[in-house]
Amino acid sequence: MSLVTDKRPGLVAASLGEAPKVVSLAIPIVVGLAAATLIGVVDTIMIAPLGTEALAAAALTTSALVVLYSALYGLVSVIGITMAQARGAQEPKAVSSTVRNGALLGLIAGAAGAGLMVALFPLLPYLGQPERVLAVLFPYWITMAFVVIPFAVLYVFKGLFDAVDRPWTGAAFALLGVMVNIPFNWVLIHGAFGWPGLGLLGAGLASLLAQGVALLAVWLYWRRARSMAAFRQKAALSLRTMAQQFREGWPVAVAYTGEGGAYALAGLMLGWFGAAALAANQVVGSIAGVLYMLPLGMAAAVGIRIGQAVGAGETARVRAIGLGAFGTVVAWMAAITVILLLLRTDISRALSNDPEVIAIASTMFLTMAFMQIVDGIQSTSVGALRGLVDNRVPTVISLIAYWLVALPSAYLFGFWLDLGPSGVWIGYGLGLLTAAVALLLRFFKRTRVLTD
Repeated sequence: MSLVTDKRPGLVAASLGEAPKVVSLAIPIVVGLAAATLIGVVDTIMIAPLGTEALAAAALTTSALVVLYSALYGLVSVIGITMAQARGAQEPKAVSSTVRNGALLGLIAGAAGAGLMVALFPLLPYLGQPERVLAVLFPYWITMAFVVIPFAVLYVFKGLFDAVDRPWTGAAFALLGVMVNIPFNWVLIHGAFGWPGLGLLGAGLASLLAQGVALLAVWLYWRRARSMAAFRQKAALSLRTMAQQFREGWPVAVAYTGEGGAYALAGLMLGWFGAAALAANQVVGSIAGVLYMLPLGMAAAVGIRIGQAVGAGETARVRAIGLGAFGTVVAWMAAITVILLLLRTDISRALSNDPEVIAIASTMFLTMAFMQIVDGIQSTSVGALRGLVDNRVPTVISLIAYWLVALPSAYLFGFWLDLGPSGVWIGYGLGLLTAAVALLLRFFKRTRVLTD
């Protein structure tokens, strides 16, 4: 059923009024998401002195973790929307029930993810991974598998902070994890006071401890802070509630996993062009990963704002919130596009000293630059629809766009039309465009923004 909203002549003014509110929520969410990615950056920097095999082992582990993180983030992000709706309806006890049951669901889902990652390890030799890397991988792989457990629970609480208009609190705890990870890494990897350290195993233990400390701090804040008193009321743990949360969350988890998997396969295609293309993709991908936090943060923010409006019964505000978010993210990503176009060669040179890699990466940055606005629209559309608890149809749209359009188009442009590495991303961009248009139309349909 579509939301029934009136077509007010002041829609533009209302959208401009909603935009700053969405931005004020999106910025701390972006900071928190970026902080989560910084833990991987810290690990990479501190593991590098251990040698090529150790760094390769970390890269292999990260590839698996990205898929798990995507799935778990998609699952628990819907719990945050439910809390936002309860907050908008002025029902703090419902928020309390949602966070308690959501934290338990996050714990169960995280444990399942950890078990799956452990179970996958024996399959790695059959995937053609180097024996020297596998020889040092096991302890790091296992310890990092357990990091997904506190990650899943942490993001349930982060959803709480966002839903009750305290997004900087969630960002602060995410940054705490990064800050704690640095000294833990230093001591556990390289040792101190004559102790030699644990090497690669120490890196895994440091990340696990850092996430554990951050989760403990979050839990203590929730249990003790006066501002959280209304949201820690006693509430029964309910299998029915958790089942409902899972039913709403799994389509989003599938969508994020499908998007991440398609992106990874596009990256594998680039390996068919040789080492230089693969290295160039690493250069471009490292920048793309950071930039993706902007639309992902906006998606979370618009979902929370729309969820609050729906919970408060203010459905007439939904379209204005969505359009304000779309306008903002287009402006953000347009600025990023200009920066990439102007600095693409400089960025490539800063991250590589190989002339061939620099040349390929500079060309690939052209394609990536023009994908930014489209990526912003599709991500924000997903978030807006999530705020309406419209998850299943957008998941189908995303899977079709990425797996039936993006990947075949990437192969077509990259290989059949002989456009090379940039052609792969041109084809992938067509899938992104398909998703953006279809999801935007879906949002218009649900809110009756389209004019007859």
